[in-house]
Amino acid sequence: MQKVIITGGTGYIGSHTVVEFQNAGFEVVVIDNLSNSIIEVLDGIEKITGIRPIFYQVDVTEQKDLEIVFQKHGDAVAIIHFAAYKAVGESVQEPLKYYHNNIQGLLNVLSNMLKYDIPNLVFSSSCTVYGQPDKLPVTEDTPVVKPESPYGNTKKINEEIIDDTINSSENLCAISLRYFNPIGAHTSAYIGELPLGVPDNLLPYITQTAIGLRKELSVFGDNYNTPDGTAIRDYINVCDLAKAHVFAVKRLLNNVLKYEIFNIGTGKGSSVMEIIKAFETSTGQKLNYKIVDRRAGDIEQVWADTSKANKVLGWKAEVSLDETVKSAWEWEKKVKRD
Repeated sequence: MQKVIITGGTGYIGSHTVVEFQNAGFEVVVIDNLSNSIIEVLDGIEKITGIRPIFYQVDVTEQKDLEIVFQKHGDAVAIIHFAAYKAVGESVQEPLKYYHNNIQGLLNVLSNMLKYDIPNLVFSSSCTVYGQPDKLPVTEDTPVVKPESPYGNTKKINEEIIDDTINSSENLCAISLRYFNPIGAHTSAYIGELPLGVPDNLLPYITQTAIGLRKELSVFGDNYNTPDGTAIRDYINVCDLAKAHVFAVKRLLNNVLKYEIFNIGTGKGSSVMEIIKAFETSTGQKLNYKIVDRRAGDIEQVWADTSKANKVLGWKAEVSLDETVKSAWEWEKKVKRD
């Protein structure tokens, strides 16, 4: 059985990706410091797959602790690197926190991969590297610019670090997956998005408002140059997104190219108001929301051209928006909070 190491594997995207790798027959080792997740996520993974992944509570910025894991599992065929801070708004307020955590973590992962001869990396990147593109949809050839937020800039810098490292290494290969906006939960409702504290992303704030944890949802701006004035994103089901990592590792194992980049989205943009309406329609829940000022670091609209991922990886998004928002609601209703 081939082994993969997944950093940030108890997080939102990470946990769903652990499920997909275990379902695909891989042995999974999870590294997470539990700074934005809880240990009980492993219970949900085990309920879905029947397998509890090997787990280490380790911070990837702590090189000595991280190396202990690599020493034990140097036979891994690939690393999937999620572990990073990800809140756009917080990154604007605390840029040094983001630059230290997100960049140092990758540096430590790469140095251990080189030391223990682990040949393949799948990096969790972001469409934020495109900033506000002049032309939509964005392809992988769309110019990368200085992103609107420090969070986005860490992804851009990390892609450059990976590119430089691969060019200097004979054996290392990588794929960067530029995510658009993952939403939803596993259909079992055993795992889903569980932000600690106030949610930074749209759908968990919607579900928490609907269930009564939040008084109302704030819609950040209604004066964008979009059909209904609210910002547009490419919202992709988290399980679809997770499956893309399995496709990426299988491609790396075939030793096709040293470094590739793929957009991972649906190829369709949806506005904030469209998400609200889809949630209300699919769940029957009426939302209390208000329009507020735009949020620092946000862009107006972006969605993906996914043709490269569809053709080259053989992957495509399959789950509908209505099914996705409903899965998030089913998860919210099952969440146990202290």
